[in-house]
Amino acid sequence: MFTGIVETTGNIRNIVEEGTNRIFTIEVPFGSEMKANDSLSHNGVCLTVTGTKGNEYNVTAVKETLEKSNLGELQVGDIVNLERAMSSGYRFDGHMVQGHVDQTGRCTYEEEVDGSWLFDFEFDPGEKGNFLVEKGSICIDGVSLTVFNVTESTFRVTIIPHTMEVTNFKTYKVGTKVNLEFDVIGKYIKRLFEMGYK
Repeated sequence: MFTGIVETTGNIRNIVEEGTNRIFTIEVPFGSEMKANDSLSHNGVCLTVTGTKGNEYNVTAVKETLEKSNLGELQVGDIVNLERAMSSGYRFDGHMVQGHVDQTGRCTYEEEVDGSWLFDFEFDPGEKGNFLVEKGSICIDGVSLTVFNVTESTFRVTIIPHTMEVTNFKTYKVGTKVNLEFDVIGKYIKRLFEMGYK
């Protein structure tokens, strides 16, 4: 479980294709603190550490993950948003994020306005259970954000300078593919109504 508050970005140092899987070697400032079996959110995708060496660690993304997220498009030299699993006893910032990407979306607009940035995204509204409400939450590449100007298939977010600095939002442009995880509570409620519970 995660909160959508990105700790830092990691640099992809190597990618190995193994059957339909991809093994990523990622360098991160807290790499020496990592150990096998740790869970990390990578652009919003929960992956398990399989090995470490110095400030680098390895994770494996399977075919399903590569097809449902933007991890299949990453290249050596790219940066990814990282968050370690939530720890008990701390403040709960952001919102409940599972690290299970529902679908991808695309950036359709970006603009700097008075020191912050506006981004518009579009997504496929036909994906079952995925919907938004005005001023609700969404997780974009592992970043917990509040949405507005919501339509059936589009929404807008505002990015403050701190988020721009510490995440991969600074690399976004029109056409950028992003990972989307919709609010888990909203998905459960929608599913209950679909099944006839009232």
